[in-house]
Amino acid sequence: MSLRPARRSAGFTMIEVLVALAIIAIALGASLRAVGSLATNSTRLHERMLAGWSADNVLTTMRLARQWPEIGSSVTACPQADLNLRCIVTVRATPNPLFRQVEVAVRRVNGNDTLARISTVIPNESRRSL
Repeated sequence: MSLRPARRSAGFTMIEVLVALAIIAIALGASLRAVGSLATNSTRLHERMLAGWSADNVLTTMRLARQWPEIGSSVTACPQADLNLRCIVTVRATPNPLFRQVEVAVRRVNGNDTLARISTVIPNESRRSL
């Protein structure tokens, strides 16, 4: 008879396997959360880009019309791609009577959060000498 201790067989114990699986599950969960967050941010960025284009379109239309805007606020529909948007145009007086400040805020038709806001100054083209 031999007095040597019994050899342990090669391999992993059940506890080691469970710990490894728990670590992998936590890592995969964090990865899925990060991917979901990126998808949400990408959609939001796309909406903001389209809203910026809508605001630019409103201001460009006003500049090309060469009309002196009336002081006050107005709301117009300004859809872009598949987004239903509304543009809130606010015209204010400036210290110089030959200019008006125009601000366009873009929101979803059914929402109150502002996706884009652009402001510019428009000159009074009718009083400009050639």
